[in-house]
Amino acid sequence: MRAATTFVLPHDLEADAPPLTRDGVRLLVARERRPLRHARFTDLPAALRPGDLVVVNTSATEPAAVEGHRADGRPVVVHVSGPAPGRGESSVVVELRTPDGQRVRDGRGGEAVRLPRGVVAVLVAGHPDVRVTEGSRLWLARIPVEGGLPAWLAALGAPIRYAHLSGRPAPAEYRTVFAVPTPEFASAEMPSAARPFTPAVVDALRARGIGIARLVLHTGVSSLEAGEAPLPERYRVPRETADAVNAARAAGGRVVAVGTTVTRALETAADADGSVHPATGWTDLVLGPDRPATVVDGLVTGWHEPQASHLMLLEAVAGVRLVGRAYRAAVERRYRWHEFGDSCLLLPLRAAVGRNG
Repeated sequence: MRAATTFVLPHDLEADAPPLTRDGVRLLVARERRPLRHARFTDLPAALRPGDLVVVNTSATEPAAVEGHRADGRPVVVHVSGPAPGRGESSVVVELRTPDGQRVRDGRGGEAVRLPRGVVAVLVAGHPDVRVTEGSRLWLARIPVEGGLPAWLAALGAPIRYAHLSGRPAPAEYRTVFAVPTPEFASAEMPSAARPFTPAVVDALRARGIGIARLVLHTGVSSLEAGEAPLPERYRVPRETADAVNAARAAGGRVVAVGTTVTRALETAADADGSVHPATGWTDLVLGPDRPATVVDGLVTGWHEPQASHLMLLEAVAGVRLVGRAYRAAVERRYRWHEFGDSCLLLPLRAAVGRNG
C-alpha cells in the first residue's frame, strides 16, 4: 500500500547542509479550508492556540555509522539500526552501505565484516524475513563488543549520513533540543521534525499558553524502500504525558505531534476514542487509510521523499487533500527537503480527515 500523495522532488531542493540557524528554516502552515501560509519556524507559536499541547520525542541520536571492510577487502559502512524485537541483546539490525552511500546488494548470511578495534560483525539472517540469506536490505547481525555497543559507537561511530549531504556535519547538528541521553541504544537517526526547535521557540510556546509534553520513540534507519512499511520500534509514553494529552483534549485543546515518531507512539497508546494510556514496548502500528489517527490533531513535520511510508501517516492525520496541497506548494515555493530542510505544520479539521484520509 502506498500514499495517495505523489510528486516529483527536484534534486536541488535537497538540503545538503545544516541551516545557519535552526529556527530560521521556513514553515508552511497548512490548515484545512484556509489559505496556505508561508512563514518561518519562529512563527510556530503564533500558528497555534493557547491550550494546545505540543508533544515531542526525547530520543537521542546515536553515532550509528561505522566504517569497516568485507572479507574480500572492500570498504563498507555499517549502519546500526538498533536492537531487533524478541531477539535479546545479542542481535542488532544493520544496513550495509558503500562508502559513497549506495546500498550493498550482495550481502550473505554468515558474512563477517571487520570493524575497528578488532570487532567483527557477523550477518546472521535477513530482516525482517529471516528466511532471506542473500541480498537483504537489512540484516540481523551479531556485534559482540566488550562494554556494550553504545559505548563503542560513541568512541568510533559517526552520525548516519546520506548522499544528499555535501559534507560531514558535526554530531551536535544531529541532536534536538529535547534529546535526553540514555544507557540504552537510542535512535539510529535523528527525530528530525524537532530539529528546528530552539530554547527561544520553546519559551515562546509556553508564554502563549501552549503546553509541551514528552515521550520516547527510538527510530531505526529511515532509508525505507518505496512502498516498504515501517518496522517495529521501541517507545514509551509516560503517565504524565498521557494525562497531559487527555487533559488538553478534554479542555478543547489540540494535540500537535512533532514528527511521525511522536504520532506513532501516541496512536499506539490511544484507545479508539482517542484516550491515551501510559504504555511501553514495541510498536508495529502502521497508520494509513485503514487506520486513521484518533488522538493527534496536528503535526509538525519535515518534508518526506516521494512514496515514503511517512506520507501515509501524514494522510492518516491530515487527510489526502490537505497533505497533497501542502506538498504541491512546497515544491512550487522551493522548500528544502530532508533532515536539515524546512518544516510544515498540518492542522486539519477532524471531520475533513474522516472524509479524505
